[in-house]
Amino acid sequence: MDTLSHAVLGAAVAQVAFGRRLGWRAATVGVVAAELPDLDFLIHSAADPLLNVELHRHFTHSFAFSPVIALVAALPWWFRAEHCAQRPTLFLCGLAACWSHILLDACTSYGTQFLVPFTQHRFGWDLISIIDPVFTFALLAGLVTNALVNRSRKANEPPTADSAPPVSHLASSQSLRAPAATYLWVWAALGFGTAYMALGAVQKSRAHAAQADLARARGHRIERSEAMPTLGNQFVWRSLYQCEGRIHSDRLRVPWFGAPTVRASESLPQVTDRDLTPTETARITRHNSFARFTHFADGWTARAPGDPTLIGDMRYSLSTKAFDPIWGIRFTAPGANTEVDWVNRSRDRSLSLAELWTEIIGAHPEYRSLPTVPLPN
Repeated sequence: MDTLSHAVLGAAVAQVAFGRRLGWRAATVGVVAAELPDLDFLIHSAADPLLNVELHRHFTHSFAFSPVIALVAALPWWFRAEHCAQRPTLFLCGLAACWSHILLDACTSYGTQFLVPFTQHRFGWDLISIIDPVFTFALLAGLVTNALVNRSRKANEPPTADSAPPVSHLASSQSLRAPAATYLWVWAALGFGTAYMALGAVQKSRAHAAQADLARARGHRIERSEAMPTLGNQFVWRSLYQCEGRIHSDRLRVPWFGAPTVRASESLPQVTDRDLTPTETARITRHNSFARFTHFADGWTARAPGDPTLIGDMRYSLSTKAFDPIWGIRFTAPGANTEVDWVNRSRDRSLSLAELWTEIIGAHPEYRSLPTVPLPN
């Protein structure tokens, strides 16, 4: 997910779990440990355009590597004599925040390889969009409200003899402990976030049920399928299912109350290694870029309409109607330095947020009830 979501979740988890022992340091370690895994995005290779997307959400997002992240986040206090007794707590605080990053990313559709090096499988649970302001700002509101309430409480408390412990006592966990009620608003925000994820799981189940009804109405047998929440909401889902070598893409609107509706889109032939042209096959060398891209896209690969040289990831589209891939690969000409070019079209295109909003509120005119959906050409 986005940087802000990871930061606020890491801070929230660290505060409720370790804030009574570490004070403000818990939130600091939490934010740092929750941001460090995404440093893998800086990995690039001019000789291998796919290295970046292949290693993003790879070893830095694995549970096996998380102790390194936790240790790095705790380093500013690790070698200070007054904090020696808190080293285990600082480490566990960073570990919990790092795990919050790993699990939150796995709740999206992009895929997180959190069991590296034991398996390269990409886990994507499709519970939440990569950007979801409801989830993010609920956590942020809980953190901010909690800080303001505590500041107000301290300002209204009468001074006491032991309200300011000597610096020599800072290493004692007893002197740093705060009442559990200090983090009441953070607990409430985390509870809301958990409930929101659970609701996403319910919505996903309903989207899959609607998808099955849609395929049945078309006379299709689903071979595999995926339903993903679209940007920033739990109502509109991108439906993908495979049948007889074709990938069928639709938009499903699944309201909290009421029957799902569908906006029929298109179907495209899936592209496998058997569907490559002789020229493309000849370009495959030791990097085996096509197989790696297929693994990254979980097999949802198709040629972009209007540009058959571009093999795109059908999970994501810049258009709410047709398949307009956000990214993909294009085989290079003979003699080029790389097998493929990585094509990222998000820089010169944008999703129509106004159209998405009409879908979310149920005002888009192209949505129909499931039984009346015609079979796309």
